[in-house]
Amino acid sequence: MSTVGDTFDNALLESEERRALRRAVGELGRRYGRDYFLAAVREDRQTDELWQEAGRLGYLGVNLPEEYGGGGGGLAELSIVLEELGAAGCPLLLLVVSPAICGTVIARFGTRKQKERWLPGLADGSLRMAFGITEPDAGSNSHRITTTARRDPDTGGWLLTGRKVFISGVDIADATLIVGRTEDARTGRLKPCLFVVERNTPGFDYRRIEMEVAAPEKQFQLFLDDVALPADALIGDEDAGLLQLFAGLNPERVMTAAFSIGLGRFALERAVAYARTRQVWQTPIGAHQAVAHPLAQARIDLELARLMMQKAAFLYDAGDDEAAGEAANMAKYAAGEAVAKAVDQAIHTLGGNGLTSEYGLASLLTASRVSRIAPVSREMVLNFVAQHTLGLPKSY
Repeated sequence: MSTVGDTFDNALLESEERRALRRAVGELGRRYGRDYFLAAVREDRQTDELWQEAGRLGYLGVNLPEEYGGGGGGLAELSIVLEELGAAGCPLLLLVVSPAICGTVIARFGTRKQKERWLPGLADGSLRMAFGITEPDAGSNSHRITTTARRDPDTGGWLLTGRKVFISGVDIADATLIVGRTEDARTGRLKPCLFVVERNTPGFDYRRIEMEVAAPEKQFQLFLDDVALPADALIGDEDAGLLQLFAGLNPERVMTAAFSIGLGRFALERAVAYARTRQVWQTPIGAHQAVAHPLAQARIDLELARLMMQKAAFLYDAGDDEAAGEAANMAKYAAGEAVAKAVDQAIHTLGGNGLTSEYGLASLLTASRVSRIAPVSREMVLNFVAQHTLGLPKSY
């Protein structure tokens, strides 16, 4: 009899190389498992052992260029890594940020010096990078970002000032890729730019936000007060900031989908195993359609979300940024809805046991809810599809 994991593993659209990667990462994840992950959360520590082993095995940098220590693959391969770790109960949230967003942006737009400085460490896990875009007054509206950079006339570098909020893993990241704005000398308008700010840079301060999310990676507010940066802290071309920004945001959406699908698979597999063996009357509860049908629907929803995620990754890896943007938003939306329903139904299937520590499902409630609101809310995804896909007018 096949299991939930087996059916996902036998995807017809994947090459044998990708299926081998899926199996290998799954084995690594199961060696650590949900108990290891939750112990790290309870003890307020990081999953460093898993992160470091994943780095040694080449999984963290599977999407980065081979000449800088990566695997030479793309977002399709990296999404497999995060999905399979999530399906084993131990998703690494920083995979969304460090190699997917920051690594991708630096690989595509960084100078050779910047690539040599950061990519080998991001690939093997010895370096980690956070990503700072959200601000207290600029959530979904990135045009309201007020973090600004101005040229330092004395050094030729930059002075960066502003605030960020809900930034993951700043305390364990060696640097944060900050989205700021600079003034266009021709128009006087502010335009987005990306800066690498190392954690110990004077004027760069952070404060932890207490969250009800069971995750080793913590959330932070950032305070930047005239942070002095060298000229080469700017990634890429100052005039191509918007292109570079979306080159990072599309992978963020694809990887959030992978995170969600992995968690959904974990919850579904626990529920299916329970429904097969839990017997109240003459047959196991899984024989009753009121139990079986919602689980079957969860399986369908997860698989459909996964197919859209694979499409988004394919388009992104093929260099079609515009089409990838549409697909990435759709994948993130579908996966967020699918994981929320899968986790809720899994807990409902187990009844009171679904809320016990033994089964490890209740801790997924907040994590699955996050998938519907971050990095972009479901409503903003619908706005995107309505305007860009359907051509409907904008109301805001």
